[in-house]
Amino acid sequence: MAGNHSNAAAEGKAKRHRVEGPQKHIVSYIFSILLTVLAFAVVAAGEINTTFTYIILVGMAILQIFVQMAFWMHMKDRGHLLPIIGIIFGVVIVLSMVVMAQFWTWW
Repeated sequence: MAGNHSNAAAEGKAKRHRVEGPQKHIVSYIFSILLTVLAFAVVAAGEINTTFTYIILVGMAILQIFVQMAFWMHMKDRGHLLPIIGIIFGVVIVLSMVVMAQFWTWW
């Protein structure tokens, strides 16, 4: 009987959902705030080249997207393959539409 009880306890531990503490959320929140403050600082500086400012802002926006998706939308966890594929498909469609629109206006 003791052997059955230990097997049931082991199965319960294997099926139990791993709880994530608030530490990762706090770190990602601070990182998001830092990216936002840096974006405002780059624009407020005004002395930086405009093209370089755009590149920095787009880079920080992409980082912000990855932080939001990984930590707040939990896309880093298992079982989120279809939403990730859907998001990638949407990005590919939007980028191809932008390229097609540019070619349409150029010709």
